[in-house]
Amino acid sequence: MTTATASPTGTASRTSTGVPASPENASAEERIAALRRRLDEIDQKLIELWRERAAISHEVGQTRVAAGGTRLVLAREQEILHRFREALGSDGTQLALLLLRAGRGKLV
Repeated sequence: MTTATASPTGTASRTSTGVPASPENASAEERIAALRRRLDEIDQKLIELWRERAAISHEVGQTRVAAGGTRLVLAREQEILHRFREALGSDGTQLALLLLRAGRGKLV
């Protein structure tokens, strides 16, 4: 991205990549743009996987309730929380909580 933006403070203008606009920074701009495209691809896959996981989780819950089971299985939720926490630390716990909520809905 080589579109430069003017700086209101009078400092060197920066491109949309956040790099100061200059011929010397062209390769950095190209690299950043390529990395951002890859991040966008990963984001799209994550969104698709999120939706698929939520749909499957919802179906598991419906099937369990239809068979006379409980809406939730806390041991299963704890297992998922543990797995994400072990792999990603405290951020993993937060991610797992969001994933669980997406599949079963909010607990009231």
